Amino acid sequence: MRAKLERDFDRFKRELPRDFPAHVRETYAIDLTARYLGAVVPHPIGKGSGQLSLNTGQLEDDAAAGLAFSVLKTVIAEDETGARAMAAWATHETKMKVERRAAATGREGWTVTWKGRGWDRPFDDYLALVRAGRDLTRAGRLLVVPSVKYHLPRLAEPFREGEYRYTTAQLADAWREPPLLVEKDFSPTLAGDALADDRAQILRWLREVPGRIRAASRIPVRVAVKLMNARFDDAFQVEMMNASTEADALVCFNRLFDAARGVAYGGGDLSDRNLNVLETQLTSHASAGTPGLTGTGNIGSGRMILEYARRGCESVQMHTFFQLPLSEYPATHGSRVQRALHALVFHPRDGLIAVMLERQARGELERQGGELRFLDLRAHAYHAG
Repeated sequence: MRAKLERDFDRFKRELPRDFPAHVRETYAIDLTARYLGAVVPHPIGKGSGQLSLNTGQLEDDAAAGLAFSVLKTVIAEDETGARAMAAWATHETKMKVERRAAATGREGWTVTWKGRGWDRPFDDYLALVRAGRDLTRAGRLLVVPSVKYHLPRLAEPFREGEYRYTTAQLADAWREPPLLVEKDFSPTLAGDALADDRAQILRWLREVPGRIRAASRIPVRVAVKLMNARFDDAFQVEMMNASTEADALVCFNRLFDAARGVAYGGGDLSDRNLNVLETQLTSHASAGTPGLTGTGNIGSGRMILEYARRGCESVQMHTFFQLPLSEYPATHGSRVQRALHALVFHPRDGLIAVMLERQARGELERQGGELRFLDLRAHAYHAG
């Protein structure tokens, strides 16, 4: 197996097979099947919402590369008049800057910095992008999911139902066939805003928003909530997860916020916090009825994917690792997404195949019907918890 993996790693530097999950299953008897928001996907690696998923060309490239899913840039909800309570988040993006960032432990990592927030173009343009994503999804080439920032009121204020109704109805009309999958974005910049100063206020949002999205649609909706890293302790992060029982899935967790610089950031500090919170939640609160989990934050190897999986995550979504300098990828040809997938899956020491074989050798993962299965990592995590 190791010899095969080293050969594949070397030959796929030049060209990654489009259907690499089928190759992995045939060659290594490893089933990479994963889930995001209840949808079955061929492997666990997807793209998080942001600057890399705001036009059809990017989606076509993702599909060609073999990515499992892509979450669209976050649109700001509006009512039928075009009014948006969260309009401050529809700011134009500055140029992204990819830079190294050391964690508190001294471990080197990467982060991407930019000062924009959500979608700043007309809503009709976003709906056109959703329709393009729908066609890719229907064709089985790439699961595409819209992302929305809906109105979040202060504790004593009502929700702006008009924004929920109009935005969700328009997305449902663009998608047409059920179910509509939607990711509700609690962006990292929200953590730096005075709106997120009140814990009770945040918990109210998490309890009520998923139901309001469902009620606003004429077709069934599955809602993923992308949780922010709030400016409170780890115990509150767990409390946020426990308050989100109405969500169908949780994306854990959005980037940290640097209040001094006014920017969100990733790197080792982010994964350290995320994994610690997931571990705490798993061992103290896990049950069969909890929403499906997707991990995000400082994912740059199959080994890190496994760290999220063994804490209950059914898939992962990434952004920074798709933007590194080309010299940082072992592959010599292909798009950044293809080069990233090559490293994440086939690296002979830290790729997903290698670490699953490693777990098998240590007796921590067993073959079922002759196969190792990615989703068994999650099942084992819940059993251990």
